[in-house]
Amino acid sequence: MAYDAPDAGQGVTMKKFLNRLVGHRLLALLRKEFAQIRRDRRLAISLIMPPIVQLLLFSLVLDATVSNLKLGIIDESRTPESRDLIATLTESKSFRLSGYYYSPNQLGDAISRGSLDAGVVIPRDFTKDLKRGRPVTVQFLLNAMNANTAAIAQGYAEGVLTTWNQGLVRVSPVAIQKGSVVLTSAYLYNPGLINTWFVVTGIFGLLLILNGSLVAATSMVKEREAGTIEQLLMSPAGTYEIIIAKIVPLFLLLFIMVLVAMAMIKVVLNVPFNGSIITLLCGAALCVLSGIGIGTVIATYTHSAYQAQLTSFFVNPLLTTVSGAITPSEAIPAWLRPLASINPIHHFSVIARSSMIKGSGIATLWPNFLVLAAFTVVMVVASVLRFRKQLS
Repeated sequence: MAYDAPDAGQGVTMKKFLNRLVGHRLLALLRKEFAQIRRDRRLAISLIMPPIVQLLLFSLVLDATVSNLKLGIIDESRTPESRDLIATLTESKSFRLSGYYYSPNQLGDAISRGSLDAGVVIPRDFTKDLKRGRPVTVQFLLNAMNANTAAIAQGYAEGVLTTWNQGLVRVSPVAIQKGSVVLTSAYLYNPGLINTWFVVTGIFGLLLILNGSLVAATSMVKEREAGTIEQLLMSPAGTYEIIIAKIVPLFLLLFIMVLVAMAMIKVVLNVPFNGSIITLLCGAALCVLSGIGIGTVIATYTHSAYQAQLTSFFVNPLLTTVSGAITPSEAIPAWLRPLASINPIHHFSVIARSSMIKGSGIATLWPNFLVLAAFTVVMVVASVLRFRKQLS
C-alpha cells in the first residue's frame, strides 16, 4: 500500500496539470467531438480511405510514361542492318511491332485509322549509305492527334536511334570523325527517370488540402444544420475553445491518413526517402492545418453542406491548377505565378519532393515552411474571426 500511494498521487497531479494546461471546457469539447466522430463512422472512413485510394489511382493514371505504341514498318532495305534497327526499336517497351507495310500510302492509312501510333520508313540505300559513311535519313511518322504522346514517342525513338548508333560505331570505328563532340548526360536525384516520383509527391499535398478543406467545411456546416452550434452557444465555452475542439479531431484523423499514405508511397510506389522524415511530417502537419483552415473559412460563408461542397469545387481547382503539383511550375503562366507563390499545395510539393528525393533539410526548405506556416496562421485566424462574427 505504501508503494501505491505515490502512483495515485502522480496520476492526480498529471490530471490537474492537463486540466490547467488545456482547461476543463476544452477537454469536454474534445471528448464530445471524438465521440461524435466515433458515432459517424462514414466521416472517419472518408478521412482515411478515399485519399489513400486516390493517391494510388492518380499516381498510375497521371503517369506520363508512354509504352506499347503500335509501330508499323516499311523496310525497303531488307538487310541485316535494317533488321537490327527494327529489332532495337521493337525490343524496347516503348514500341510494339504491329506489322510490315509495303508502301507509304498503306502506312499512312493505318495511322489515320488508328491501327498504328507510329511508323518507320527505312530507305532502300540504308546499308549502302552507312557503309560509305554517308548520312542516312530514316522517316519516323507519328500520329500527332495527341501532341504530348507524339512528342514523348519522338523522344523515345531518338533515344533508341542514339543507342543503335553507338553500337554501330563500336562495330565500325571508321564512322567516327575526328574532332567530333560527344555529349554525356547525367540524371541527378532520379537516375531511372521514374515519372511516378514527381507525380506522387505532388498529389500527396494536393489530396491533403482537398480532403482537409472538403471534410472540414462539410462537417462544420452539417453540425450547424443539426443545431449543435446553438447548443454550444449555451455552454460556457469560448469561441476559440470551440474552434480548437473542431480542428483537433479532424487534424488527428487526417494525420493518420498522412502516415498511411507515406507508408504506401514508400512500400507500394517505391519512392525514396532520402531526407528527414521529421521534416516531411512537419510540412504535412502544416499542409493539413491549411486545408482545415480553408474548409472552416468556406463553412462560415455557406449555409448548407451542398453550398460548402459547391464552393470547395470552385476554390480547390484554382489551387490545384497553379500549384505545380501535377505539371511543372515553370509551365504556369507568368501572370499566375504570384498566386502560386502563396499556394500551400505548391510549397508542400516542393518540401515533399526536395525532402524525399533530394534529401534537403530545413536549411534549404525554410522559405517554403515560412510561407506554409504564414498561410496556415492566416486561414486559422480568419476562420476564428468569421466564426465569432457568425455566432454574434
